[in-house]
Amino acid sequence: MGIEKTTQANAMKYVSLVTLTVQNSAVALSMRYARTRSGEMFIASSAVVMAEVVKLLASLLLVYKQEGSLQHWFMTLHTHIWQQKMDTLKVSVPSFIYLVQNNLLYVSASNLDAATYQVTYQMKILTTAVFAVLLLRRELRSLQWLALVLLTAGVALVQLSATDGGTTTAATAGQSRVLGCVAAIAACCCSGFAGIYFEKILKGSEISVWVRNVQLSLLSLPLGAATALATDGSELMSKGFLHGYDGFVWYLVCLNALGGLLVALVVKYADNILKGFATSLAIVLSTIISAAFLGFVLTVQFAVGTALVIVSVFLYSHQPRPHPPQNPMVGKMKVY
Repeated sequence: MGIEKTTQANAMKYVSLVTLTVQNSAVALSMRYARTRSGEMFIASSAVVMAEVVKLLASLLLVYKQEGSLQHWFMTLHTHIWQQKMDTLKVSVPSFIYLVQNNLLYVSASNLDAATYQVTYQMKILTTAVFAVLLLRRELRSLQWLALVLLTAGVALVQLSATDGGTTTAATAGQSRVLGCVAAIAACCCSGFAGIYFEKILKGSEISVWVRNVQLSLLSLPLGAATALATDGSELMSKGFLHGYDGFVWYLVCLNALGGLLVALVVKYADNILKGFATSLAIVLSTIISAAFLGFVLTVQFAVGTALVIVSVFLYSHQPRPHPPQNPMVGKMKVY
């Protein structure tokens, strides 16, 4: 029985590794391809809203599975969302910030190749650490501070590699590497703040993560619609909300919506080392596919910067082994 459980646990670790790797790389590659392919271009803000619709439906289904019956499902949602209105409104802050983040990621993917986007977006480790120190008064180990310095240096090298020929040969007019970089770093700031704020809300709360996701999506929908109208109102009115949608765009919407939920399901089987491996493999995979199919030109500077980022991921997630407690009698024994 024990061997069977161990085998199952090991199998789930490998499933988690594959899932995290594929999800991380697929998002970067798919967003880049969707924003640079030929044909009618979809409106990014509408895709963000549609992703929230899909996420809401999936979260409602997961809450139903968690509760086991339609009556318990309805009572749980009514209690935690309608009766506890102030608690629901607390989630409006991360809801809006996640919306801004998702819109910024589309801007970044429209202007950066998938490999550069993937590496730059690891700056979310730095922003999350900063907000954890500021909001949660969390203390970082010296090794983690070193990791953040290496991370910043690595991302800087990757961005500077553009001046050394490290760009896509298929770069088109209207794309700005500077805009893509600024959008990615701004998205990292949104990710860091929203993640820590959400963690602060979850601490001491008995509400399940799936109900929280329902709250997030319910609040995100009106906020997302308002944001879409404010930024792309005239285009939405003239072309239609689903302009440019085809099978690939719907796949991208579902990937962005369900990817995070899928990761949440498997992440409990993944330790920090495995998460580090998944991030590193995703960066390598994105780079290989970008070079093979998307015209990306790999340079030494980009490779060194990427290596620094990968090392920083492992250093930051490294958990030192706790020292075994010393026997209080040691050192007090008398020698006769």
